[in-house]
Amino acid sequence: MLNSFVVFVASFLIGGLGIHIGAVVIADVSDYTYAFFTALIGAIVWSVVGFLFGWIPLLGPALVLLAYLAVIKRRYPGGWIDAAGITLVAWIAVLVVLYALAAADITTFDAAGVPGT
Repeated sequence: MLNSFVVFVASFLIGGLGIHIGAVVIADVSDYTYAFFTALIGAIVWSVVGFLFGWIPLLGPALVLLAYLAVIKRRYPGGWIDAAGITLVAWIAVLVVLYALAAADITTFDAAGVPGT
């Protein structure tokens, strides 16, 4: 149980870091706490929309991604393109961190807060 909690907390910190890097690069916003809560809200929205609509072929995953992008768009300045850019930079940043941690046998390639990782 404690191990699961540690992995959960570490995953959100990494997810928050990815969103923070994306927000700094794309929207010129530098607030790690804000990025962490965005990762938390994004993960919750991703889970709820995925539970409700994820089972629908093609449309379900598109709705889940759209809901996640809407969270980023709502929480950061800019439009849909900026939200997609923040999400892309966050995803790449998280992959780099997770790859380094996995190569060191510290964790695996999954993190909550940034979808698809």
